[in-house]
Amino acid sequence: MAVPLPVNPNPVLGETVLGSDWLNPDFLFNQGFEFFNQFFYFFKKNGPDMLSFSHVVLFFFALFFIFIMAYTTIRILEIRRKEYKHLQHEIAEYAHHQAEREKKASHGDEISKNKRWIQTLTHLFSQHSSDWKLAIIEADSMLDELLMELGFKGETLGERLKSATQDKFNNLTHAWEVHTVRNRIAHEGVSFEISQHEAKRVITLYEQIFREFGFI
Repeated sequence: MAVPLPVNPNPVLGETVLGSDWLNPDFLFNQGFEFFNQFFYFFKKNGPDMLSFSHVVLFFFALFFIFIMAYTTIRILEIRRKEYKHLQHEIAEYAHHQAEREKKASHGDEISKNKRWIQTLTHLFSQHSSDWKLAIIEADSMLDELLMELGFKGETLGERLKSATQDKFNNLTHAWEVHTVRNRIAHEGVSFEISQHEAKRVITLYEQIFREFGFI
């Protein structure tokens, strides 16, 4: 006698590997179709009330996001305004200190007993480019005097720099750099152009050398 095969209670659905209907594509499709049918039926039945409620919810959501956007914009503007004020304050402080420093230098009020150095700074803060070159020439002459006092051998400043060593002259590289600028001024004359900013940089290198040995 043949044993009858078990009948699937839901012929549309097939058995899955794990024995769960939720892993069956046909079952999921049917469930989804049924859900959407119920949803559209509910919305159709309560359409006007649901539509009014949705409008209210969306209205409050819109107000909330508008408030967030406005608050964020205001905070960004406040932060930028504070940053701008702080930056302006820093610029003003820097300009004030720079002006005071240049004023002292132009009047020889820097802490220096070397009159030649004071005169050099006076040339540097002049309004004429020829004076800026003169400041470099004067500083280079002071450098030559310093090397002679230190006992470096040579007939010229260039020769004395060649006899110097890094262990005895820490700023030897800077000395060569500024001396090269001085030579260009001497050899090229009026055709050599230099800005006051560059002249200040060169004089600052001379100052580092002089202060290393307490020359100014």
